[in-house]
Amino acid sequence: MKDLFSLKGRVALVTGGSRGIGAMIVQGFLEHGCSRVYISARKAAQCDAAAKELSQYGECISIPADVSTMEGIAALVAKIGERETSLDILVNNAGAAWGEEFDTFPENGWDKVVDLNLKTPFFLTQQLAPLLRASAAGGRLAKVINIASIDGISINPLETYSYAGSKAGLIHMTKRMALRLVKDGIVVSAIAPGAFASEMNKAARDHGDAIAPMIPSGRIGTPEDMAGAAIYLASRAGDYVVGSTVVVDGGVTYAR
Repeated sequence: MKDLFSLKGRVALVTGGSRGIGAMIVQGFLEHGCSRVYISARKAAQCDAAAKELSQYGECISIPADVSTMEGIAALVAKIGERETSLDILVNNAGAAWGEEFDTFPENGWDKVVDLNLKTPFFLTQQLAPLLRASAAGGRLAKVINIASIDGISINPLETYSYAGSKAGLIHMTKRMALRLVKDGIVVSAIAPGAFASEMNKAARDHGDAIAPMIPSGRIGTPEDMAGAAIYLASRAGDYVVGSTVVVDGGVTYAR
């Protein structure tokens, strides 16, 4: 039981790992024993700087990539393949949002968000499947964690049609992927975060004290809250959590 949450010796990739929720997960993984954590982000300078900062907790390696395109996915997979013969943990965290009124909501606001939030997790997992299967062949289950959102479960007042739709789709797709990939020793699950300080959730980042009274727990999420959920799913402790989405929101979903 003492090693139930250990990630000792594991190798992970976290997309969108240079900031926000991704960086919270990376730090948690490194502090709980991961040998190496690769992070990807579209902006190379930001990705490199984040990897340098996160390396105080363990080995963090920057691989800048634009995973919103199939070409970008292929390039990232190729670079991981040059460095590793197997991959233990994949966190599909890279995402985008778009808010606009129904009558003027644009096609590019649909395509950008749905491609990155829903299409990318599927095809990145598909292309990394050989490395994930190689990890599972070593006797420990490989893990894929999709980062969804409570906006894919319940409705908020914002007109974020493509974001809410893509996150709801990701939650359902997690179930479908999980049933197929568990046969290969790859466990797929998801996390649906609530209010965490990030570039995407500027309200929580910049006005956490104002938002806190609207959350049953009385506060926004902390890095420890997010890291804890990800460590649970990535470690032996989460081996039997197949296809489920863990809601980490301080009770907001039930209060809406």
